[in-house]
Amino acid sequence: MLRVSPYDRLADGSMIKAVNRSFQEFVDAIWTADDEQGFESVARRVTRRLGFRWFAYLQIANQAPTLVSSYPKAWTSRYFELGYQQLDPVVRRARHENDVFCWGDGAPKPAGTRQQRNFFDEAMTFGIRSGVTVPIKGGFGRMAAFTLATDEPVASTSRLVIDAKLAVHLVGLYFHTHAVARLRRPTQGSSVLTQRERQCLAWVAQGKTVADIAVLVQISRRTVVFHLENARRKLDAATIAQCVGEALRRGLLP
Repeated sequence: MLRVSPYDRLADGSMIKAVNRSFQEFVDAIWTADDEQGFESVARRVTRRLGFRWFAYLQIANQAPTLVSSYPKAWTSRYFELGYQQLDPVVRRARHENDVFCWGDGAPKPAGTRQQRNFFDEAMTFGIRSGVTVPIKGGFGRMAAFTLATDEPVASTSRLVIDAKLAVHLVGLYFHTHAVARLRRPTQGSSVLTQRERQCLAWVAQGKTVADIAVLVQISRRTVVFHLENARRKLDAATIAQCVGEALRRGLLP
């Protein structure tokens, strides 16, 4: 059954005011969220207010995904069991785009393998037909995507986004900023390394030389070596390469 958007019967001016009011309520509420359940509750509310059915916030760091979502549990379980975050056309597109985009049933089929082309068909068996996604770029290969989805065709999604695009974009960015600050799990030894030591190791992990790091961090080469050697001793590593591996294993690097 076609669900009527809460904005369908509003004049243009009233629609914009309603969207702005929904966004302001979200901004106020997100400050009160301090655990995953709280974040999910706040996101569910703004999702409905903006005329969508589900939301999903996916963050990928060091190939490890974190999801806060109102999607059907059967779908999210299958999604991670089959490693769909690696082939999901929406996630792949979010890695390369900066602007909000719509996707789903009725949109041009994405290029790729047959498995990738069939991805949307499988999602539709769980009712997920279309949505709008906010790509969020992070440092050192991190990325996140905030999605609002519905069981209606992409044409309906596009109409909803016309007057709410900026609000959807800001909701995604606000959610990400607060989630990173409050849902980050404490890691073993997170206070062992100084900020500068972690910074230097992170650049080594990206293949940068001591000379490169000196320029990037704006310190001398000798100081770069000093920080790297301190980190190596603290993590009881024989080499800098082993030190980087240990820091990544403990989740100490950005």
